[in-house]
Amino acid sequence: MKQFLTFVRKEFYHVFRDRKTLLLLFGMPVMQIVLFGFALSNEIKNARVAVYDLANDAASRRIIEKMEGGGKFEMERKAWNREGVEQAFREGKVKMAVVFPAGFDDDLSHLNHAQVQLIADASDPNTANTLVNYASAIIMDYQRERMQAAAIPVPVSTEVRMIYNPELKSVTNFVPGVMALILLLICVLMTSVSIVKEKELGTMEVLLVSPFHPLLVIISKAVPYFFLSLINLTVILILSVTLMGMPIAGSLWLLYGVSSIFIMAALSLGLFISNVTHSQEAAMLISLLGMLIPTLLFTGFMFPIENMPLPLQVISNIVISKWYYIIVKSVMIKGLGLAAVWKETLILVFITVLLLTMSARTFKNRLA
Repeated sequence: MKQFLTFVRKEFYHVFRDRKTLLLLFGMPVMQIVLFGFALSNEIKNARVAVYDLANDAASRRIIEKMEGGGKFEMERKAWNREGVEQAFREGKVKMAVVFPAGFDDDLSHLNHAQVQLIADASDPNTANTLVNYASAIIMDYQRERMQAAAIPVPVSTEVRMIYNPELKSVTNFVPGVMALILLLICVLMTSVSIVKEKELGTMEVLLVSPFHPLLVIISKAVPYFFLSLINLTVILILSVTLMGMPIAGSLWLLYGVSSIFIMAALSLGLFISNVTHSQEAAMLISLLGMLIPTLLFTGFMFPIENMPLPLQVISNIVISKWYYIIVKSVMIKGLGLAAVWKETLILVFITVLLLTMSARTFKNRLA
């Protein structure tokens, strides 16, 4: 028994001396609890809503105050017009618009009936449904409040309009997210093992003594996977349109151009991982786990980023799939052009150049 306890004590010493093991044992659970606890939520909070108030009377202002008080909406009260609301939807600045017709309070007081229009961006059908349900519940609560004060029925009907996806097909939210996930994982995984594989097979020595510049060696590793990824993208688009009924409302050339930039960014990230790892197993592990979880959590197609605390929203900005997902939805579903997505495109270009530079700098000219 004494010998057994001695071996147990020895193993404890080994564990406590190994910082990587301690990080895996204690750091990983804490990180997962924090990330999943905040990110895995279907509740909508602080959703931006445009208020198009043609009435500007006591009744409309009371409903707006009740919406603001619940913590679900951030009411944009500026002087909207019809064109401004449509532009805000196209640019993704608002998730929903509440339209009060002129004479709203007068209709309630004299006709005992009034109507409110709710316009939601249904490119994300789950979020659109949730926002409409929240707003409808608040309007019904105001209706009960007014009925109790007047002691007569005062019905307020809501007209719901879903734009970009009136049939509320989940495929419009699912396909762009899966496109980003598949392309990122495949590109990063394939290139992350390329340089490591050369080291393990001993062929890297031949490349190092060649007159090629290190940058050319790196680019030559990425070129085949770039064209294969474009073929993969074509297959995904064909399946999405023919089997799932996914629309491509915008320019197909723009979609391929932006996808090419995203693929290059993913390939550059894979090459960087390949440069800093020493085995194929380590490269594959980092590529799969390191890319899968951030893409699922911080892209926005599974869980709304607006729901997350501010630090996590800031972290999401360095996830390249987030920007690609925004562009794909804007082009495929909303039919927007480069003028609407140029900022996200520039961010992808910047990340691509940064990762390619990091890959070139971390590439070692000597094996020892």
